[in-house]
Amino acid sequence: MTQESATVLQILEQHEQQIIDQWLQEAGAASTRITDAGRRTMRVEAEEILRALRDALRAGGDPENFQQPAWAALRQTLESLSRSRAAQGQSAGDTSVFVLAFKRPVFGILQRDMAGKADLQMGTVWTLSALVDRMAQWTVTTYQHTREEIIKRQQQDLLELSTPVIKLFEGVLAVPMIGTLDSNRTQIVMETLLQRIVETGSRLAIIDITGVPTVDTLVAQHLLKTVSAIRLMGAECIISGIRPQIAQTIVHLGIDLQGIASKANLADALQLAMEQQGFTVTRTRQAA
Repeated sequence: MTQESATVLQILEQHEQQIIDQWLQEAGAASTRITDAGRRTMRVEAEEILRALRDALRAGGDPENFQQPAWAALRQTLESLSRSRAAQGQSAGDTSVFVLAFKRPVFGILQRDMAGKADLQMGTVWTLSALVDRMAQWTVTTYQHTREEIIKRQQQDLLELSTPVIKLFEGVLAVPMIGTLDSNRTQIVMETLLQRIVETGSRLAIIDITGVPTVDTLVAQHLLKTVSAIRLMGAECIISGIRPQIAQTIVHLGIDLQGIASKANLADALQLAMEQQGFTVTRTRQAA
């Protein structure tokens, strides 16, 4: 342990409560907008960070190498802090400012207790400042990873919600497509649809593209891949929602949909599917 690290550890051990009180005041815990529960939470967070920091210094952690095993507990504490605050809607900057507020009370004690030891005082200030900066940066990195995970999870949920597989009739499934059809969405459609075919033993699947704004070569290729996958499972496919504009686009692009049944709307596709299944729909009485 360097002399600077030993000095920081000594200050943390001797002035713990003073540091925490001034730290929370610097971080804004005295604000009237913060509830009593919020102040208690901030105090617990500060105590946990201070405890992990002391333990790391006692274990010989090098402030210049924050990835050392000695700093693992402190990194985990900071990660928990960042994730907790991210879940509460606070920004990465809010968490970073809270950690950086730790500097002022310690610097004040250093200035008071180390008067006349300019070299050691300056070295200790530099060591502590660099360490706290790394701590703050770690919370920002964790926040970014947390937000990325949340965004990816939300995107996945939206994709799954936007591609529901509906059982229309015995042996007949339907997938209403809405919005742009890209590679990721096609993969989810295939996986979900194939799984439902296996679960229900369905022999027909209707892919309704009424809600797809445009059909280009890429979209058509995605549809063909889905149809091929369905046929490999022993089922057949009907494409519905072929509007006049889409029909013209498919012809102009030279896309070959031969062998794939298509209908203008979902109702016609369902009627065709029932006929292929051997069902006949008849009206037993006139509508009122």
